[in-house]
Amino acid sequence: MATQPNQALPNGYRLNEYTIIRKIGGGGFSMVYLARDDANQSVAIKEYLPGALVLRTEGSVVVQASSTENNNIFRHGMKCFFEEGRALARIDHPNVVRVVNFFRANDTVYMVMRFERGKTLQQHIQANRGSIRESFIRRVFAQLLNGLREVHTHKLLHLDLKPSNLYIRLDGSPVLIDFGAARQTLTQEESKLQPMYTPGFAAPEQYHNRERLGPWTDIYSVGASLYASLAGYPPQAADARLLNDKLVPATVNWRGAYSDQLLETIDSCLKLNYMERPQSVFSLQKVLMDRSAMMPPRSSLLSSLRRQLNRELF
Repeated sequence: MATQPNQALPNGYRLNEYTIIRKIGGGGFSMVYLARDDANQSVAIKEYLPGALVLRTEGSVVVQASSTENNNIFRHGMKCFFEEGRALARIDHPNVVRVVNFFRANDTVYMVMRFERGKTLQQHIQANRGSIRESFIRRVFAQLLNGLREVHTHKLLHLDLKPSNLYIRLDGSPVLIDFGAARQTLTQEESKLQPMYTPGFAAPEQYHNRERLGPWTDIYSVGASLYASLAGYPPQAADARLLNDKLVPATVNWRGAYSDQLLETIDSCLKLNYMERPQSVFSLQKVLMDRSAMMPPRSSLLSSLRRQLNRELF
């Protein structure tokens, strides 16, 4: 079913103790707003709004399912979204987005998060394509893995790790945002929903064999995000790789530009067989924190030539 053109909540709308400033993001599953609370603190509010199931028309704030059948699926998903908010609210870690409130309104549910200032890793990749230093990659991902370890400790999976969901604050510290866990619980009636994965970053078991989801699933996405940091684009999608694997290994693509250890780590994270990947975030983090294996800084001339070649190729 095609996604419905849902209307966002209007600017200035009063939602419990929050005032909507403007819509700042969203897709087929939710909308995200910048808002302010009664203490004039900025927050981000995520609204459960799967366009394949519900519709909010112009001039209305209430969400309505597009059919009786869709209403049942929507209600189940709303419960999962609410439970996700409850679970994330128990996590207080500097590298995980802080959920400060969750509530029901307008016949749907909302998750209120601390508003972070900075930019996504995706924006950083686009601005520095072909010239991202290994020291930056190791620092950012090692810190992000601190947050992911905390998530896994709470028996949760992120399931939507990608550069656009990895945020870098103004002080340079990274934070995990926009979890996909609630979407992943909607295993029934999958055909009614938007894809629950991001091609290129989703592990093979997110397409099939979902009973095999585990920490290694997020680790595949970490590997794909590392690969994208070097390439400037995602690796070949896992479902396509299962049919005809054309992914050029990191150890081939960037040999001599980055340390063998880093490149081998990326390739191990991107193994199609989940049992061949690192099985825990801790084991992966130890490798990334081993700065003794880093390549020495490249000369400015070599870096310039490499960036020029990358632009010509891609």
